[in-house]
Amino acid sequence: MAGVPSSLHESIVIVGAGVFGLSTALALKERGYSDITILDRELPPVRDGSSTDISRIIRSDYLDPFYSRLATEAIQSWKSSNLFKPHYHPSGYMLTTEVKEDIYLEKNKEILRGQKQTYRELNDVAALKQMIPGEDLKDLKYGYVNTNAGWADAAGAIRALATHLAGLGVSFITGPRGTLQSLIVDDTGKKVLGVNVAQGSPIHASRVILATGAWTARYLDDLDYHITGSAQPLGFIQLTPEEGRRLANIPVSINTTSGVFLFPPSPGDNLLKVAYHGHGFEIETSAAHGDTGKDGVNLRVISVPQRDANNAASKFFPEDADKYLRAGLRQLIPSIADRPWVKTRLCWYTETPKGDFIADYHHTLSGLFIATGGSGHGFKFLPVLGRYIADCFERTAVSDVRQRWKLPKPSPQKEKLQVNDGSRRGPPRRMLRREEQLRANL
Repeated sequence: MAGVPSSLHESIVIVGAGVFGLSTALALKERGYSDITILDRELPPVRDGSSTDISRIIRSDYLDPFYSRLATEAIQSWKSSNLFKPHYHPSGYMLTTEVKEDIYLEKNKEILRGQKQTYRELNDVAALKQMIPGEDLKDLKYGYVNTNAGWADAAGAIRALATHLAGLGVSFITGPRGTLQSLIVDDTGKKVLGVNVAQGSPIHASRVILATGAWTARYLDDLDYHITGSAQPLGFIQLTPEEGRRLANIPVSINTTSGVFLFPPSPGDNLLKVAYHGHGFEIETSAAHGDTGKDGVNLRVISVPQRDANNAASKFFPEDADKYLRAGLRQLIPSIADRPWVKTRLCWYTETPKGDFIADYHHTLSGLFIATGGSGHGFKFLPVLGRYIADCFERTAVSDVRQRWKLPKPSPQKEKLQVNDGSRRGPPRRMLRREEQLRANL
């Protein structure tokens, strides 16, 4: 088992330039670590990462008090930090439902009250219609708006953080030279010495932090039981300038019955983004055992995105995803529900069974730290996440953080994905058919 770093001058390689990797680099740099290198296939924001795109929800509405408290702390930083504030839009967050009494909404309000946060009740259709002017929300029954919430320009925030880190002396290596091929393990099979990359000589380091998101199971074949990837559908609609003005001040809005949600149009280009907080799609792809230095080349089947291509570039979009998103639009903004998508993509989540993050040392590989498991809700914690991960890295984390984010012991049985806190709705997770995977180049 790895101990705490012995020196602030130890060489640290962070693989992954998303929320987990960048926020960890920031926290370590602020604590005085002097030799930090970040590897990724592209300069951040990485086009097919889950921490990019035009928008991400920033909210504290969790049934789990642990994440609700952490999100409330993060929101304060989004509002006050010179680094993150320019990318935060305090639009509010509206949760609606098709049923008169929704247990998920009622429990959320109870959590908010316990934290002395204010929200506005929406007890009838008339109140709901006021939130999205000019639209008929006849299928929705009631809801509430959390005014201490909003959305962030994800790509803008990631770009700003990466630029800030470069100014602090963090090194970035991208392209083939920054593309992880495998871990370098010593002859004993018990210590990680660095990484092999797609081009050039190996990159050695005292410690490697694997913040590789949905790609993680590709590199560690003993994490298949706990980490998997899922592809989540996103659609974008071009609004007219008039529509953009009419909808500019709507809150981020979700129908919690279906899980379909949407954002206010992005300033400047009037793009409206639609998605659903659901269970997504899986794929089947093969990877070899032995990537970490173990014997054997038997293939294992995992659900992970491609490593050597841009996973956001595919034109493929599942027909059932299209139908489901449009059905959700007909309930929230029916006037544009049948308009063509100007862009669609499958966004890859890193799933853990209960939606808990992972920030822990590997069980058997000394010098290897795992920071991943965003599970579709990690981005909002960008301003504060790295501090908690760095505590785990230094083994100073408080008990609840340490226990929630510990790496479970390996198991021969793959852990069953649960429904997290009940917020994920919509169709069950579906395996993309072989012909769909071929069309999607997956």
